[in-house]
Amino acid sequence: MIDRFLRYVRFETTSAEDAATTPSTPGQMVFARALEEELHSMGLEDISLDDNGYLFATLPANTTRQVPTIGFIAHMDTSPDMSGANVNPRIVNNYQGGDILLDSKEDIILSPLQFPELNDHLGEDLIVTDGHTLLGADDKAGIAEIISAIEYLQQHPEIEHGCIRIGFNPDEEIGLGAHKFDVEAFGCDWAYTMDGSEVGELEYENFNAASARITIQGRNVHPGYAKGKMLNALRVAAEFVASLPTQESPEQTEGYEGFYHPTSVSGTVDKAIVSLIIRDHDHDTFVRRKAFIQRMVDGLNDRFGERVATAEITDQYANMREVIEPVMYVIDIACEAMSRAGVEPRIRAIRGGTDGAQLSFMGLPCPNIFAGGMNFHSRYEYVPVQTMQKAMMTIVHIAELVAQR
Repeated sequence: MIDRFLRYVRFETTSAEDAATTPSTPGQMVFARALEEELHSMGLEDISLDDNGYLFATLPANTTRQVPTIGFIAHMDTSPDMSGANVNPRIVNNYQGGDILLDSKEDIILSPLQFPELNDHLGEDLIVTDGHTLLGADDKAGIAEIISAIEYLQQHPEIEHGCIRIGFNPDEEIGLGAHKFDVEAFGCDWAYTMDGSEVGELEYENFNAASARITIQGRNVHPGYAKGKMLNALRVAAEFVASLPTQESPEQTEGYEGFYHPTSVSGTVDKAIVSLIIRDHDHDTFVRRKAFIQRMVDGLNDRFGERVATAEITDQYANMREVIEPVMYVIDIACEAMSRAGVEPRIRAIRGGTDGAQLSFMGLPCPNIFAGGMNFHSRYEYVPVQTMQKAMMTIVHIAELVAQR
């Protein structure tokens, strides 16, 4: 599994938000074709890779009993937040604490002073970067774990299991991973994304999410003759951002607490645009948050006596909890599988989104399971080998339990 993972991270698969194609970057299709070839070499069935980079395959059932068809899903792209080119991983064996020097020339250090979770992995083997790229455990660890679990089941025919489908998709990091996912063709009763972080994570709640684009139309005249005439759109934009509740920002919230998060301000005196995201786990509170942004915009228009500002608020995804709760046995099975793998389940809400949320509302209940990566999207990303092994065996035990139950 580790050799497989180290091979995968060397594929450059960074996705791109401004692309008009699927996948958004050609490297993702290169990686998909390599995976397709590997799946063929393993003797899997019903292997398909479509023009959009969605790769599906089947491990047939080894039982004649009626067993639900389940799926395991991971994404092939890595985040555009950090370079994914020329990834150079290495293994720190038997980590004993303290700083890990990633690059001596530039003094790039992975330290428990900044990342105290390192202390949870004393005595383990950590795969790290050279400090100049992300690692790509998000989500190539998930891919390696899924394929290795399938290989394990092939090597252990005494483990009875039903039909298992695997799916690898592009562009999750730019929010488009599920958009062209053919749920009907995937053909599962339910599935799991292997895209969580720390060992034991099991997530079936996520934010309700919306984006907001506030356009402010100013009035520009020569600054020397501007008194009583100019309306500086940049100043209005700055005032708008400053009026957002400070205590309801990402840096001030945790757990189930929602937030407003301005992501960019751009423009000139004549016209400015503020982009922000709105998040909350509770649906009613989420609706109130969107209404609050609209009231702020209405207040600007009332203040200036004209249509200075407009708001374009767009829903992005919803909390999958409402889809999962009627089929909570999919969570019970995952918890029992983790226990069999020597893992204590940690059920928590995702402070973000997941392909599984969108897939759940597309008719495929799909909670999220840990893959092991830490410090995603950064040069400080790492993954413990032992966590990957436990994730792999969790997949094996899920397949086993579904057949047993």
